[in-house]
Amino acid sequence: MVPDMYAFIWRLLPGPWFVKLVFALILIAAVVLLLMQYVFPAVAPYMPFNNATVTDEGA
Repeated sequence: MVPDMYAFIWRLLPGPWFVKLVFALILIAAVVLLLMQYVFPAVAPYMPFNNATVTDEGA
């Protein structure tokens, strides 16, 4: 049986359920912020859909 990752994180957070909920929301916000500020901009130049062009030909 594979242990559930989210249950493991939930058990590691301190306090009663409402404190755990606040900590979990802060952790989620921190991960989203790190992805949006650092990871996605670093990876964006390597994505193939960045070189799209829209032309008026054929209309």
